[in-house]
Amino acid sequence: MKVAIIGAGAIGGYVGVKLALAGEDVTFIVRGANLTAIRNHGMKLIMADGTEEVATNVRATNDYAEAGPQDLVILAMKAHQVEAVARDVPKLFGPDTAVVTMQNGIPYWYFHKHGGAALEGTRVTSVDPTGITSECIPAHRVIGCVVYPASELIAPGVVKHIEGDRFPLGELDGSISERVNRISASFTNAGFKAPVLDNIRSEIWLKLWGNLTFNPISALAHATLVDICQYPLTRELAASMMTEAQAVAHKLGIEFRVSLDKRIAGAEKVGKHKTSMLQDIEAGRAPEIDALVGSVVELGRLTNTPTPHIDTVYALVKLLGKSMDDQRANVRLLQMAA
Repeated sequence: MKVAIIGAGAIGGYVGVKLALAGEDVTFIVRGANLTAIRNHGMKLIMADGTEEVATNVRATNDYAEAGPQDLVILAMKAHQVEAVARDVPKLFGPDTAVVTMQNGIPYWYFHKHGGAALEGTRVTSVDPTGITSECIPAHRVIGCVVYPASELIAPGVVKHIEGDRFPLGELDGSISERVNRISASFTNAGFKAPVLDNIRSEIWLKLWGNLTFNPISALAHATLVDICQYPLTRELAASMMTEAQAVAHKLGIEFRVSLDKRIAGAEKVGKHKTSMLQDIEAGRAPEIDALVGSVVELGRLTNTPTPHIDTVYALVKLLGKSMDDQRANVRLLQMAA
């Protein structure tokens, strides 16, 4: 397949290398130092055991029109970064191009053919505030995906894989289509576990259940997963947030296949791991707040479900993000004045 991967970061780079080495025709849509590095040296993947793989048979461009129509487009950036590229993505579309969304949290397409008479077709404004994403990347093209691997972009054009290889996939209407089977087969051939699910939203909620709690708590407390789970006050807070999220999900017809206690225990076993949101805060990057937390607040309002603990944590992390934005703006002003 002709595959365009928008973003060559931790996950996009990992997926792109494996697909290219398995024989797919991969083009990275990328900018800056990453673009230069991939053009000059290909994309390098360092596996958890230290082995290295380099995909030199890939293309890299920052011009969507130059890449042209693709069989598959993979959105491999964070949810709050999608809107900025949405108007360019259609330049990659042919008549049957599919789009795999690899964002964490509640996706912009969540209520496509879902939600019953009251909510079907509702736009999730916390992740698609202007509607541009829904307009430019229509849901009928989308294959849902949940990203379980952890990896890190350690240098331009170099990704280090930490652990995991699961990318469950699913049509938004629960059907088992030819295109989702084809994409699953391609991912499997590349060495991933990519089962086709008949309810991708349940899998999205299962991962989000932990992300919406541990990520913001870790960002606020500068604590690792095991720290949060073993400290009674933060463990209780996490459980309260998860209970509220579960109530929202239940009203949307979602059942969780593991218990709340087992989900917390699983996070505790990960150990001294910094969540992605904490890593973003420490690196001075904008934290991924709305897709992970704000979207659940929004769905709570839509389903008339109280979410007081989630609301409180959301307000605190939003203020943290605003403070970081203000600080960056002040630094730019000082640099301009100098």
